[in-house]
Amino acid sequence: MAQELATLGGGCFWCLEAVYLGLNGVEAVKSGYAGGHVPNPSYEEVCAKHTGHAEVVQIAYDPAIVTFDDLLRVFFTIHDPTTQDRQGHDVGPQYRSIILTHSQAQAEAAKTVMAEIEAAGIWGAPLVTQLQPLETFWPAEPEHDDYFNRNPWSGYCRAVVAPKVLKFRKLFADRLKASAA
Repeated sequence: MAQELATLGGGCFWCLEAVYLGLNGVEAVKSGYAGGHVPNPSYEEVCAKHTGHAEVVQIAYDPAIVTFDDLLRVFFTIHDPTTQDRQGHDVGPQYRSIILTHSQAQAEAAKTVMAEIEAAGIWGAPLVTQLQPLETFWPAEPEHDDYFNRNPWSGYCRAVVAPKVLKFRKLFADRLKASAA
């Protein structure tokens, strides 16, 4: 089957990228910006909170190995989808929880998984995750690529990214790539 794409935002894109790079069936992850109104924004512009964009990752995956639903289950495990425009100490619309769909099938799957998460009461509060069709994905600057693997000892990576990666590896140990195990 052909490769598919998923575009998700759940806080800092460095966290999402680091997690999804370890998931079996994921072939590539690219950090970027989506959901805003300014063409080709820079990291600085997005962080200034005037472009409307969220920090997102675009995930290329093999649906024969990992389903879109499973990508979403990981997504809802590694970020707090109940906080508006915030993940921990990261505050602003660029850190919002958002699923940007590539098809009607993805939109329906997202609604189903969101209902599943809500019904399970996992977070103890309503989801605030936005669900909308992807209009344009703008790739982030190259310095954001593979950020966690290149900067594992930075303060942010140690305090924020590493705990999410560890949580993912613990909860999804059976879904890890051999290189991430």
